[in-house]
Amino acid sequence: MSVARRRLLAAAAACAALPGRAQQRTGAARMMDDLMNGRGPIGGPFTLQGVDGRPVRLADFSGKVVLLYFGYTGCADVCPTDLVQMARLLSLLGKDAAQVQPVFVTLDPQRDTAAVVREYVKSFDARIVGLRGSEAETRRVATAYKVAYEKVPATRGYFIDHTAFFYLLDPAGRYVAFMPPGTSAERMLALVKDNLGLLR
Repeated sequence: MSVARRRLLAAAAACAALPGRAQQRTGAARMMDDLMNGRGPIGGPFTLQGVDGRPVRLADFSGKVVLLYFGYTGCADVCPTDLVQMARLLSLLGKDAAQVQPVFVTLDPQRDTAAVVREYVKSFDARIVGLRGSEAETRRVATAYKVAYEKVPATRGYFIDHTAFFYLLDPAGRYVAFMPPGTSAERMLALVKDNLGLLR
């Protein structure tokens, strides 16, 4: 494993490294290691609920490059920072933005209702599709993409401790690559071009 990959693994694992949660940490570290080393299948078809209450399938975006992100609206810093970059990517793409579909999936369906998700994604860019599912549906999709997350009790309710990666999917919905949290819009654009060769 390269030094850069080891550093990324350590940084991502820290997101799940909470005292008294050894079993969760082990599972989270394993998923992230599998993701970073390309072990096992990553991704796959899914159906979740759109902000209008209608089912949305990954296949509905067929023909477009999909930039998939998992987070939650109550996230204090990482999620909003990353969604700002996602919105900037669309601006950088200009007319070619029609070939890319950014998607935000909430990991907190208990609090993130369709209305909450709608307003959240719209605050960054109306072209970002917001999705949610039941607790079981969310867990199933997140696990398929090797996303580690858990509810952590807090003084007021709870927060969601989660890994934060961008997932790049080709126009057939197949996983191509991941990008770490904090990836700039310029880097995303370069990866879209380099990996897919669809945009000039």
